Amino acid sequence: MIEVKVPSPGESINEVQIAAWLVEDGQQVEKDQDIVEIDSDKATLAVAAEESGKIKILAKEGDIVEIGSVIAEIDPDSEGVKVDNTPEKEKETEEKPANEPEKPKPDKREEQKEVVTEKPSEDIDLIISPLARKLMELNNISEKELVDFFKRFRITKKDVEFFLQEKDNVATEKPLIKSSWGGSREVHRKKMSMLRRKLSERLVSVKNETAMLTTFNEVNMTPVIELRKKYKEIFKEKHGVGLGFMSFFTKAVTEAIAHYPAINSQIDGDEIVTFDYVDVGIAVSAPKGLVVPVIRNAEVLSLAEIEKEVKRLAVKARENKITIQDMEGGTFTITNGGVFGSMMSTPIINPPQSAILGMHNIVERPVAVNGKVEIHPIMYIALSYDHRLIDGRESVGFLVKVKEMLENPVKMLYGGEDPEKILLQV
Repeated sequence: MIEVKVPSPGESINEVQIAAWLVEDGQQVEKDQDIVEIDSDKATLAVAAEESGKIKILAKEGDIVEIGSVIAEIDPDSEGVKVDNTPEKEKETEEKPANEPEKPKPDKREEQKEVVTEKPSEDIDLIISPLARKLMELNNISEKELVDFFKRFRITKKDVEFFLQEKDNVATEKPLIKSSWGGSREVHRKKMSMLRRKLSERLVSVKNETAMLTTFNEVNMTPVIELRKKYKEIFKEKHGVGLGFMSFFTKAVTEAIAHYPAINSQIDGDEIVTFDYVDVGIAVSAPKGLVVPVIRNAEVLSLAEIEKEVKRLAVKARENKITIQDMEGGTFTITNGGVFGSMMSTPIINPPQSAILGMHNIVERPVAVNGKVEIHPIMYIALSYDHRLIDGRESVGFLVKVKEMLENPVKMLYGGEDPEKILLQV
């Protein structure tokens, strides 16, 4: 008997959740066949069978199990139930002999006749008050029973007069708008996934263990939008990837951190750890929750290299192929709520980091430019930071520097300095 044990998804992970069994109890499994998916607080992993044989499942879906525990057994000396996963269309093709003559098609008139004969009666659609419907449910009465019952009553003069009086009102009434859902009082319960549980714990701990504050600013996105519009096609043709906003923000963040390194620091016990590199985490919405893959050494990457990394990591996250190594070691995080229409928010720090930048949607707003009111695409940005480590001067200065970079993208090429000053050496 071969035991199927829970593998370790990574360091510091002691338990996982059985996400889904890909086989049934008593089924015949083959060697290297994926048999179960497990959820950790960071990623979803598939476990394959070590040998062929009959499987016995010992843990249910949704169970929380420890690393190394036995969740199934495979008996290589027994043969389990074989499950045919061949699609129905392929089965029909395989079962049908190659030389078998095709059956004559039935006459269309006969087919139509049969359809008309077998057509079910139309569904009854009565307008019933909520109280009456509740009474019907309590007494197990269907709409059809009501209709059949009232059919037995004789229609009188008063009924016809009521019909004549109300028929015009009914004809002019607007049809009732039915909601696509609702009407029931059912409640559904399911266990939290490991990812959601861990995320909940981390979010609460951030609120309790850090002195988190948020500062805001706004960015005129006209220069970036015009730059993208001018070079969008050339950029894509040369680098094979689109030019998005995330690369501009990532580059602006890395240049601003060079001026305010405290933003890129962390607290470790009674020590402050400051990094000479910037590993930027990009918050991505995955099917099972929010994940934060990391772009390594973002400070030395070009816009094209950043865009390629963003695309690669985002695709892996959405396909549930993100690994723990992809999410470890970030020093700063950027989250973009603007893709969902958010105007302003206070993002929560991703521990053990000390700061996170929130991007929001771009909306045309009136702004003062050189003493005149003009309409420009404006984005609100927010920096949440740990006040134990970062003072107001650093947080506000950092956000202003990011704003300056985005409103004058050419500065990114000169380390955040004014190109004219560098040229004149002043």
